[in-house]
Amino acid sequence: MDVAPVWAGHPVGFALLTHGERQYVAFYAADRHLTVAVRTLGSDAWKFFRMPSKQPEPPRFGQRQTSAVLGWDSHNSIVMAADSVGHLHLAGNMHCNPLTYWRTREPGEIASFEQVKKMVGRDEDRCTYPLFLTLADGRLVFQYRSGQSGDGSTFLNVYDVESRSWRRLVDAAIFDGEGKRNAYPLAPVAGPDGMFHLSWVWREAADAAANHDLSYARSRDLASWEDAAGRPLALPITLATEGVIVDPVPVNGGILNGSGRIGFDSRKRPMLSYYKYDSAGHSQAYVARREGSKWNVVQLSDWDHRFELTGGGTLPKYEIHVGVVQPGTAGELRLEFSHAQKGSGVWVLDEKSLAVLRTEPARPRYPRSLWKVESKFSGMTVRYADDQGSSGEPGRRFILRWEALPANRDKPRPEPWPEPSMLRVVELRDATMPER
Repeated sequence: MDVAPVWAGHPVGFALLTHGERQYVAFYAADRHLTVAVRTLGSDAWKFFRMPSKQPEPPRFGQRQTSAVLGWDSHNSIVMAADSVGHLHLAGNMHCNPLTYWRTREPGEIASFEQVKKMVGRDEDRCTYPLFLTLADGRLVFQYRSGQSGDGSTFLNVYDVESRSWRRLVDAAIFDGEGKRNAYPLAPVAGPDGMFHLSWVWREAADAAANHDLSYARSRDLASWEDAAGRPLALPITLATEGVIVDPVPVNGGILNGSGRIGFDSRKRPMLSYYKYDSAGHSQAYVARREGSKWNVVQLSDWDHRFELTGGGTLPKYEIHVGVVQPGTAGELRLEFSHAQKGSGVWVLDEKSLAVLRTEPARPRYPRSLWKVESKFSGMTVRYADDQGSSGEPGRRFILRWEALPANRDKPRPEPWPEPSMLRVVELRDATMPER
């Protein structure tokens, strides 16, 4: 289902939210205006609201990009959520910029979006990586980084629907780089044990090679945190915090921020999947599982290739992807992977030893009919975004699909640029997905 033409010169994340009988899409239109669309499920008619925020015209090749607000910056993704009484919240178009956040006056009504320039009024001048989360009691939480790569702190705010105001979930930052580094956490994962599980790496500078020390903590309420042994952690968590390091990967060790994806085995034990350099300098895939009083780290691959992680900006290409560990048949675990040179598939692991038993073909996450690039412009790629809400119907889900050029380390591209691509909402049902 077509939504609208969108800017295709570089990738940036869009948001899809299905809430009740309505579906919302937030995106940068062809003219780069931040725009929200809404429809009633079952209808093809979209209503649009243009937000008072626009990405600056991208500087031409050879010109200097003078603003961190998106010219060619792929960090400025959009996130959207609904609170427990149906008001919409939206944040985006910021990379080390003042907080850019809106909410609706009326539940579910996009025309009532209003900009709120402050949440709590501090540590909001240089914001990046906005994320909305929902606690078990329905309260909305907002996570973001204050600062920059190599020098930043992570905060969590919680929303009160009665007063329509935000406050700190805890007074301290969750992570504090102490002016020397920053943490790159993944989104907290709600586990089968009722806990939130969180992994991160530290980075000493803007260079991707400066990532190090894969780490882990858990929490029942995102406010009180503990290590894998259940020992309480004082906030903020810093590099000196004891008991949280899973794998002490050094600087220049080949681990990427975004590594450490969390899955679970059949006993609900968290498992982290990631890649780093081995002793020979080749990039290899690993899993780590807490066993007794320590983390058991197991190498899965035996590749003779090095994915060189270096430089700043959004990387143009990720040569390796490692998925999330999931339980398989009795005594087995499954882990999807892909490698630009070595192929892709699913490793079937022995759940006890974590040894690779065999490799099977991967089940595509999206139907193959969506893979084909429609644009005739050279180098275009297909982009997807999952629904942050729910259709409420088992076996039915929605995704966004559009096309864009790959990232270019947030630097201008020479003209010509591609024509806008069509943003679409695609409905998927389990029966439409190919079997393994």
